[in-house]
Amino acid sequence: MPHSLVLNLTPQTPIPVGYLTGRHLHALFLTLVSAVDQELGDRLHQNHSYKSFNLSPLQTPHLRHPKPLTPKRKLQWQHKHQVHAGTPCWWRISLLDESLFSRLTALWLQINPQKPWHLGPANLHITSILGTPQATQPWANTCPYGQLYEQASDSDRNFNFEFATPTAFRQSRRDTALPTPQLVFQSLQRRWNQYSSVTFTDLPLENIFPSHFELKTRCVEDSRSKFIGCVGTARYQLFETATPTQIKQLNALANFALYCGVGRKTPMGMGMVRRV
Repeated sequence: MPHSLVLNLTPQTPIPVGYLTGRHLHALFLTLVSAVDQELGDRLHQNHSYKSFNLSPLQTPHLRHPKPLTPKRKLQWQHKHQVHAGTPCWWRISLLDESLFSRLTALWLQINPQKPWHLGPANLHITSILGTPQATQPWANTCPYGQLYEQASDSDRNFNFEFATPTAFRQSRRDTALPTPQLVFQSLQRRWNQYSSVTFTDLPLENIFPSHFELKTRCVEDSRSKFIGCVGTARYQLFETATPTQIKQLNALANFALYCGVGRKTPMGMGMVRRV
């Protein structure tokens, strides 16, 4: 069962810009895991292929709009200034494997809001964890794979996606920032088949075409690398003949995007995607 958990955080000391990158947030997640299961933390650290978790960039209140998140609010993926002590932040952790969530039960149940966690030199307190949909927090949710499939439409041929953080895909030896429907749905299908007990095969991906898009390329940089991806919205439409089962599977994958994201570097905060 995939889980999309939102952690509300409060830094007790300033977080320097250099420690707000996906690499450091990835290290913080492994620290959280190792605190309750050292063997699991080591295994996740050593597994460089498929990742059973995805992370968001750290989110802070917008200077112009410091109110809680709404479905139309854009996510941050790059910080130009340090995060000051006392700033309310949130951070999304998505788990695709139910066994991973279960092994971390002690972490979710025994969160001590007074215990400091470290993001570089900064101390953070985890004040609460959200695991169900909220009016002001569309990135928190949980749903069994079977339920995702059963609730999916077997007639809807339109798939609207928001690419909330820069998204790119690997093609041969290069990255591409263009989210073709085949690349998007292949990424979703691959992750679904890895973690769900029911696999999807023989999908008519060649019959899905973009019908509308508003996309921009954006760059994410840290001290080690530069990552170019797309952000914005895209609508894809299924043409030609398809069975109700195939349509249902495609809709289940579209709904699954909230949890797994698409493309490269999703454990580093990239490729956060949701159906809208």
